[in-house]
Amino acid sequence: MRPKTTMDRRDLAGLVGALVVAAACVRLGVWQLERLHQRRERNALLLAARARPPLQVDRSLPPDSACDRRLHARGVYDYAHERLWHARGYEGVPGVDLVTPLRLADGAAVLVDRGWAPSPDAYHVDQLAYREGDSAVVLGLGMRAPRARGDVDPVALRDSLPYRLLPFVIQQLPPAAAPYRPLPPGLIRWPIPELSDGPHLSYAIQWFSFAVIIGVGSLALARKRAAEAELELRSGGRGTINALS
Repeated sequence: MRPKTTMDRRDLAGLVGALVVAAACVRLGVWQLERLHQRRERNALLLAARARPPLQVDRSLPPDSACDRRLHARGVYDYAHERLWHARGYEGVPGVDLVTPLRLADGAAVLVDRGWAPSPDAYHVDQLAYREGDSAVVLGLGMRAPRARGDVDPVALRDSLPYRLLPFVIQQLPPAAAPYRPLPPGLIRWPIPELSDGPHLSYAIQWFSFAVIIGVGSLALARKRAAEAELELRSGGRGTINALS
């Protein structure tokens, strides 16, 4: 009669542990797919918001309504209180962002990111060379501020300016998306931020791959250890018979 394949308790515990880890990897992969679905839904909402007619900017415009919408603002630039967002690279070239308050007709102001200018040390720039005139009509995308580390924060500037500053930034659109107006040499408008799926799909594939590798590998190892145990059992039985004969 053929002996039954047996498995050591430690091998069994290891197999169960590996399968638990594989199941956790599957769950993480599903979670990444859920995040991908959520991100695509959010991107669809943002695209729909950007496609809507521009909002007129005044002191009554709520920041929640302004963010991720195209905005239209008319006013006068206050270059005396212009700020720089330092260490901003564009296509590998160091530079800065020019963030200028635009004073509106109702007495309030909004920060306008007029674009990027090259700077060898990514800190200093000749701001006079990048002025665009005093009065301006701006078409841009509303964004929460600060947008990232080092960005100009309208809340932090609130007490240092002689007028009310709205709590968001307008990123001025490039000429292809806005009425054309000659720019000072070297000044580049930032393109509209792209909406991507992010890394969620690749992360999900990685987690599922880990689950397959762990699951298949642990089952193969368990089968091999069981076969080795069966072989040892058969060898032990033959040795006992030979000793008695």
